[in-house]
Amino acid sequence: MFRPMFEGFPPEALTFFRGLARNNHREWFLPRKELFDTSVKTPMLGLAEAINAEFARFAPDYITDPKKAVYRIYRDVRFSADKSPYKTHLAAIFPRRTGSKGSVPGFYLSISAKEIGVAGGIYEPSPEHLLALRTWLAENHEAFRKGVRGPEKLMGKLQGESLRRVPKGFAADHPASDLIKMKRWLFHQTLAPELATSPKLLGELVKRFKAILPVLEMLNQPLERVRPRAVEARMR
Repeated sequence: MFRPMFEGFPPEALTFFRGLARNNHREWFLPRKELFDTSVKTPMLGLAEAINAEFARFAPDYITDPKKAVYRIYRDVRFSADKSPYKTHLAAIFPRRTGSKGSVPGFYLSISAKEIGVAGGIYEPSPEHLLALRTWLAENHEAFRKGVRGPEKLMGKLQGESLRRVPKGFAADHPASDLIKMKRWLFHQTLAPELATSPKLLGELVKRFKAILPVLEMLNQPLERVRPRAVEARMR
């Protein structure tokens, strides 16, 4: 079976990002739009295609159309004090097919001149998904803690923004209070930017995605059973 290979980004990609970090304005970017397309965007689409080929072997539910996986480089500045028009990185996300970006388990990667970001987890669950996750964690925290030990050896500790107090409906002294207070459940790691131009990049990303996958599938279990109206009634 044919599997797309990825030989790495061209060196011009990192050069582009270094220049963009110093000159984040249209006057600099527009004359270099073709450079961005050929040296950054097109290789990222190729990387997403190669990742999908790997997912076909161990994580088919996370295969994502590369054009939908890769984010735009243009920033949404409508509600931001920072009016810089461009991101100084390019990212891609591979959400589980059962939901939308951020609300369900997914994998993430980003490329910049400073670092390569690689992550996996749930970033922005909906209110009904958040309740379902907390309820499931309260009942299955021992199995979940055991499950995270494997990827933590490679990716570091599970992380994510948390509430200051245990949310209403859960005991303050619950043994899973630290997990229940979380609003996001993520593994995140940064790698050296030089890896972006290496043929080793694909393998390093896939190795981490494989390690994270069992935890993502655990987090997905309660989401498959969510019935929004029933959950909303419990939250009132």
